[in-house]
Amino acid sequence: MKVLLDTNALMMPVQFRIDLFDELRSLLGKYEPLVLQDVVHELEGLARGSGNDAAAARAGLMFAGRCTAVEGRSTATSVDDRVAAYAAAEGCMVVTNDRRLRVALLAAGVPVITLRNQKKLEILRG
Repeated sequence: MKVLLDTNALMMPVQFRIDLFDELRSLLGKYEPLVLQDVVHELEGLARGSGNDAAAARAGLMFAGRCTAVEGRSTATSVDDRVAAYAAAEGCMVVTNDRRLRVALLAAGVPVITLRNQKKLEILRG
């Protein structure tokens, strides 16, 4: 099972103190974590700042290193739209806590893995 992680998914371990990869393994069994290069670039930009989000982004870059980096083919302007386009084209599940992205993915029939009660991951299907 291919699972695409978005920017805030890679920041979840620091923000919510969860072991993202262990939670995914518990939920899915065997899976292949993927990350778009666009997401890595977004994390790099966030990591240059200061504060909690920057610290979470720096950790997110380390977590992204545990994923297979893939290039999206979408010409969409937002990273979220590129994540959605890649997932729809490649048949991936997406891990996100972004409400707008989650709604768009579910409307397109893409399964979403999201954090429930800031503790456990759950799968949502449209």
